[in-house]
Amino acid sequence: MSIISSLTIFDMCFAHFERERMPSVDLDVYGVGHALVDIQYRIQTERLLKLGVQKGIMSLVNNQQQAAIIEQIDSQPIASSSGGSAANTMIGVAMFGGNTFYSCLTGQDEMGSFYQEDLRKAGVLTSELHRMEGTTGRCIVLITPDADRTLLTSLGVSEGINPDQIDEHRIAASKYVYIEGYLLSSENGFEACLQAQRLAQKHKKKVSITLSDPFMVSTFSDRFSCVLNNGIDLLFCNEQEAISLTNESKLEKAARTLSEVAKISYVTCGADGALLVRDTHLNKIDGVCVQAIDTNGAGDMFAGGVIYGLTHSFDENQSGYLGCYAAAQIVKQYGARLERPLGNAEQIIAGKN
Repeated sequence: MSIISSLTIFDMCFAHFERERMPSVDLDVYGVGHALVDIQYRIQTERLLKLGVQKGIMSLVNNQQQAAIIEQIDSQPIASSSGGSAANTMIGVAMFGGNTFYSCLTGQDEMGSFYQEDLRKAGVLTSELHRMEGTTGRCIVLITPDADRTLLTSLGVSEGINPDQIDEHRIAASKYVYIEGYLLSSENGFEACLQAQRLAQKHKKKVSITLSDPFMVSTFSDRFSCVLNNGIDLLFCNEQEAISLTNESKLEKAARTLSEVAKISYVTCGADGALLVRDTHLNKIDGVCVQAIDTNGAGDMFAGGVIYGLTHSFDENQSGYLGCYAAAQIVKQYGARLERPLGNAEQIIAGKN
């Protein structure tokens, strides 16, 4: 028997052992996305523009480019945490008390160990098998005084996430599968998304996706079209992403067009709340009035609130409000991680009324 086949058998046995030893729980949502350690910096807008960085969007960079920008910032980070868009959403669900599992890929380095432990501390299940030799992904988050966030992402080993990281056992135990649109930037990630979608539909689970970024939608439109055409139950996006996907110039028309690609869509509108779209009908969901200082993770937390609501017997409007409430809590502080649970969802809904 070759070394390769021996290792393959060992990995399969270890995977079975780990699956069996992990708690057997029903999951509200199974998420798949990039594993990135988020490192946040405050920066003045003028300084950001001098760096030659496009404000307010995500840009893919390499480790050397990241290091050069950090050197020019010349300040200490204000926060670090396990992140990535879908990871933040899984944490949002967990902070309401939901059960989540996250499939990702981290390096066998110090940052990868930090990521896995930090995710578990946040109440999200993951697997030690989702590690490989190499550098864990890192996202530099630059926060300007207008509360906008600019992301500079070096994917590291997370770029290699592929169908092998998709866990059918966990999907079968979940109510929803949540796909991160950022994954569609690589062929392997795209295949991982398709695999998660296929397995969810095989086990009659609902499929949700976040569009992630206007740049992603426009650059990888063919891949998005493929995933969306395969069937989506729940879609999340912001105004710019909705317009980019539909090629409509007006938000209302773009939002109505989303009903052609998903059964239910939520379009976040910043401080104005969100739009709920079903069967071309739009329903406005009021936002929660707070003083925003950092919008990093707001959309991810919104999705977490919505999915928690939908998996715990709240209706679509109530779930939308839970999303707005969760997003409002995150924008009041620096960083995409709250220090305490979000609270009792029923009391939050009752307080609104």
